[in-house]
Amino acid sequence: MIGTQAPVTVGWENIPKVEGGRAKQLFFTWFQPAVLFALLAFWYYAPNSIAVTSTAIGIGIGFKLLMLGLEWLVPRHDSWRLTWKELTTDLFYVGLGYTVLRMVDSYIGDGAMIEAVQQSFNWDKFAWFTVLPLLVQAFLISFVFDFGQYWMHRGMHNWYPLWLTHAPHHYITQLNINKGAVGNPVELFLIGLGIGGFFDFLPRAALLAGTLGLAVGTYQHINVRFNSPKWWRFLFNTTEHHSVHHSQDYEATRSNYSGTWIIIDRMFGTCVDGEAELLGMEGGRRMSVAETMLYPFTEGWKSIKGRFGKGHLDPSEGATAVPAE
Repeated sequence: MIGTQAPVTVGWENIPKVEGGRAKQLFFTWFQPAVLFALLAFWYYAPNSIAVTSTAIGIGIGFKLLMLGLEWLVPRHDSWRLTWKELTTDLFYVGLGYTVLRMVDSYIGDGAMIEAVQQSFNWDKFAWFTVLPLLVQAFLISFVFDFGQYWMHRGMHNWYPLWLTHAPHHYITQLNINKGAVGNPVELFLIGLGIGGFFDFLPRAALLAGTLGLAVGTYQHINVRFNSPKWWRFLFNTTEHHSVHHSQDYEATRSNYSGTWIIIDRMFGTCVDGEAELLGMEGGRRMSVAETMLYPFTEGWKSIKGRFGKGHLDPSEGATAVPAE
């Protein structure tokens, strides 16, 4: 039963819509599809001189700044408004992702592992993927990567060692544009692993696939309300979906695991259409940066000590967040 521990709105028909004049209605209804198709067209037709990773990074930063402005102008929930403390903390995690995590990923991330595997096997039989239409390649990259993310994310909610890395991310108490970067570095590394690179897709196809992540996945953590078209809500993850996943209701958090394609959740029966405003764990306790960095190790040590130590821990002294079916 969803909503027994904290308020959760279930069903699209029960979710508030953007109100206002015709221009405002049109903007917040078609902004998301327009941006997606515009970016896909850009990467499809852009000359090779600008169809590079640095351009993608620049577009990504610009897009997030635009979303930050919309959050300030038209917030979904006033309780999610950014404070200077929240913004400073978020930027710390964003900086961590662009520096330390990116460096670590280059050595032991999915790209390095895939390259090692490819050198051990003959992958010529998969060469036919590279002659598929460019947009088909982009879709396959995006869907295959998100399929892996779905099971990694679901595993984090069902296997205690993985849950310890993921739990800090569920202590966020609001959704804002940079909240996707908030979490323990081990979890951020694991959730970024994918298998799309196995197929040696063309670089431009990878950029197109990245556009799907940017122009869809970005909305997971955002404090803006859109009147998303029905087909968009059926195919793609939305702020509404992800707010349910981050709610203070335990059963609700066991839904909406995908990053971009919510249709994957629909395939496996874990999709809940709805939204929540009250987010976080332990009644909405905000976790500090220091605790976030150490949580998997301190809680893991408590569990090991309780199970194998001389004196077993009292159950009430165990880990504060335990996943269970």
